[in-house]
Amino acid sequence: MISSEWQYKTNCNVPESCQLPRGLKRVAAILSYNGKDFCGFQKQNHSPSLQEQIEKAFSYVANQKIIVSCAGRTDTGVHATHQVIHFDTSADRTEENWLKGVNRELPDSISLIWINKVSPHFHSRFSAISRSYRYIILIQRLKPVMLNHELYWRDKPLLLDEMQRACGHLLGEQDFSAFRASGCQSHSAYRNVKSANIMQLNSFIIFDITANAFLLHMVRNIMGALISVGEGKNNSMWMKLLLRSKDRTLGPATAAPNGLYLVNVEYPERYQIPDLEKGPLFIESERYDR
Repeated sequence: MISSEWQYKTNCNVPESCQLPRGLKRVAAILSYNGKDFCGFQKQNHSPSLQEQIEKAFSYVANQKIIVSCAGRTDTGVHATHQVIHFDTSADRTEENWLKGVNRELPDSISLIWINKVSPHFHSRFSAISRSYRYIILIQRLKPVMLNHELYWRDKPLLLDEMQRACGHLLGEQDFSAFRASGCQSHSAYRNVKSANIMQLNSFIIFDITANAFLLHMVRNIMGALISVGEGKNNSMWMKLLLRSKDRTLGPATAAPNGLYLVNVEYPERYQIPDLEKGPLFIESERYDR
């Protein structure tokens, strides 16, 4: 039986000098999910959360209480193709047993796609080097019936070149207070954006951004600003001025959650967490079928 004290510790980083209690092993897993029916990843009272469903499925297969930690706590309505979690367990299950058993217990909107034992020093959140998000916009005249919860729809084109120039002002380590939600609890607004790019793929506009970490609603607030640039309401230099202002009230509305995906989490090679297709599947199909 795992003590409540150790269950608390599994939400913390394990120092290199520490070992798991005898009989416990650390397991890492990658999941994908459609977030439209959930209040976000983190458990909340009286609201359906991804964490609740995931822990319930793993606990059933392990035949013991499982508590998971994740790489990034996605918000209400936000999706993931590559969410990394870890947990500690004494249960001895094969990879196949985990995959089949957990997926059988999960709702159709969540899928376990990889699982393996890892070093006891691995932590899904604190071991991460970077996280990558993707925002997808569909440009077409008529409102889509399919995928309307999985992308953001616009009936008018955007100024893509000007949006890409605006992306250049996001790079490097900066104070992102201008894109930080009021409820953000992070001690610092400084984040290091490693890449930020926008491209068009047929009728889709795809924004990709990678950083060491993100503030609450940071990607959606950036996307709202980029859309403002794409609409011609502001130019690319305005993005730089907005960043320097450190004032969220000067920015436009937060972009809708339905176009946002957590698509990758990078770790040191020693942990052997695989890189998978960023997705989502309908975007990858556009790449190869046309």
